[in-house]
Amino acid sequence: MNSLVSRSLFCAALFAMPAIVVQAQVNPVDTAKAAMRERVPALDKLKATGAVGEANTGLVAVRTAGAEAEALVAAENADRTVLFADLARRSNGTPETAGREFARQIARASKPGVWLQREDGTWYRK
Repeated sequence: MNSLVSRSLFCAALFAMPAIVVQAQVNPVDTAKAAMRERVPALDKLKATGAVGEANTGLVAVRTAGAEAEALVAAENADRTVLFADLARRSNGTPETAGREFARQIARASKPGVWLQREDGTWYRK
């Protein structure tokens, strides 16, 4: 009986180890990028309605209040902040500089009708 318990505990520990190793290998930047990809359809929908726009900082801004927009923007901006910190670290820059470059890239790639913020802070519709 003692041997059976020992083997059971050993097997349980053995099966738990891969889960611990997998968790240790999760990269926060990869996690943020994956979440951002999943959020694209919902974010695009809100951009199309004008509820959110792309700020010149690289973050998303709520233009018309709404719980859906605010929650989505908060999650997106948290992930973008992780991404900007990583870009800054890899380029010996700052997160702010990385965010502004990201904003320029987003502005160029945005569909017509999306609200964008100019460098001077004014908003326009592409």
